Amino acid sequence: MMTTVSLQDHVLDSAREVFETMVFMALEEAQDEGPTMEDKTLLGTITFKGRVEGCLGIGCGANCALMIASNMLGMDPSEGISEDDVNDAVGEIANMVMGAIKARIQDEVGNIDVSIPSVVQGLELRNSLGDKANEIVVNGNLEEEHLIRFSLLYRENEG
Repeated sequence: MMTTVSLQDHVLDSAREVFETMVFMALEEAQDEGPTMEDKTLLGTITFKGRVEGCLGIGCGANCALMIASNMLGMDPSEGISEDDVNDAVGEIANMVMGAIKARIQDEVGNIDVSIPSVVQGLELRNSLGDKANEIVVNGNLEEEHLIRFSLLYRENEG
């Protein structure tokens, strides 16, 4: 059985790995609460199922999402990156972070099937997994400039 602490460490380590290698941005855990609902935010989500099922959400402000997209595309933010490209970048970050989490927990929980990511405006994941659901929230700081939130809703299934 996974512990919340070990899974929280996997989320943070996976996010750091992806941001350092694919986005070229340093990610540190933040004590601040991350982006708020008052900010214009994007939420990249990806669901997964198997012996563990749930949803990973990555929420950040619009300026943070633009920096992520520009770094991934090797462009300057002032070059007119489209909203579609920004959304694709946030979705791809969710996909890569979930892939890194999957690699870290697969020996313990077996195979996990992962959906395609989606991106919406907003920030909140709502629990539809029932009473046995757990939630992990990791707040991060990108380049000491942008707040980002990683939310993992999950439950462990029998077998």
